[in-house]
Amino acid sequence: MSNRTKLQDVGQDWPSDIFDVLTSYNVRQVAYVPDGGHARLITHVHQSGTMRAVTLTTEEEGVALSAGAWIGGDRSVLLMQSSGVGNCVNMLSLIRTCKIPFLAIVAMRGEWGEVNEWQVPMGSATPDAFGLMDICVLRADSASEVASVLKAAAAMVFDGEPRPRFCCRSA
Repeated sequence: MSNRTKLQDVGQDWPSDIFDVLTSYNVRQVAYVPDGGHARLITHVHQSGTMRAVTLTTEEEGVALSAGAWIGGDRSVLLMQSSGVGNCVNMLSLIRTCKIPFLAIVAMRGEWGEVNEWQVPMGSATPDAFGLMDICVLRADSASEVASVLKAAAAMVFDGEPRPRFCCRSA
């Protein structure tokens, strides 16, 4: 049995924490496939006067949007479930080859206690799939870690050299 606390079960307002970090890093475009795990964050974005929410039909469109945003001078983030990472692997070659900064926030599915067995294969493979494409993975395992982990990721992506950072940290 895992002792991990599910983020949605904690009283801390981690979607607001994420929104605050994205605001502090001047993220202007937020791409997402509609998802209950990100619903409160998506609501914050839609209510924002500084961010543009872009609804996608599939996650790999978000990778292309992130590349276009960067080329156009904007910062972006892609919100998705772990199952959507599998849809992005080929498109992530654009990020890797063109050395485009890429920030994604992934709601993990398919881990301990998952009731939908279809989520399990990609849930367990998500860090490795990103790693195959040299995309750094930083993981928050509790609501109290979300802001600091996202700040570290955003700093690596936006304050570093204009290329993906090659690292992996997973619990």
